[in-house]
Amino acid sequence: MQKPYLEVGQVVGTHGVRGEVKIRPWCDSAQFLCGFSVVYLDAQGEKPLRVQSLRPHKNVVLGVFEGIDSMDKAEALRGKTVYIDRKDAVLPDGTWFVQDLLGCKVVDMDTGKLYGTLTEVIPGVHANDVWAVRDTSGRETLMPAIPSVVLETDVESAVIRIRPLQGLFDGKESVIRDAD
Repeated sequence: MQKPYLEVGQVVGTHGVRGEVKIRPWCDSAQFLCGFSVVYLDAQGEKPLRVQSLRPHKNVVLGVFEGIDSMDKAEALRGKTVYIDRKDAVLPDGTWFVQDLLGCKVVDMDTGKLYGTLTEVIPGVHANDVWAVRDTSGRETLMPAIPSVVLETDVESAVIRIRPLQGLFDGKESVIRDAD
């Protein structure tokens, strides 16, 4: 089951004396976080914060919220996780929330062979993301999340169908990490 409220960042400090906060975004871009009119301080959506403004600034998002009008009130938010309502987010086709991908079974498109479970998404800095797939013995294989490998992603059924690169799941040390 998909979570209705998704973690998108954390309040890491204040900015100025009028209640503005710094949020470290956990999404692909700070701009994505700036598109919301309400964010939440809990995973149940019971503590909404009405947005007056959100704007990217260096590696953070600066936010002003209704009712947070002093440094003391802003400081009280430090360390809090910021959530969004999934229904308020619009994703382009072919993209998913990382939280929805984690735990999906990774299977061969042609044979149905189960390679393991997706356990981590490692963001690509200049290229594609890399997905960590852990098999039943605990071995982890790092797989490029590229269109020629990842053919179908069905988060509703929690299944990702792939056509792996030759040798990818054959235990080659260059693509395997030891389980922690």
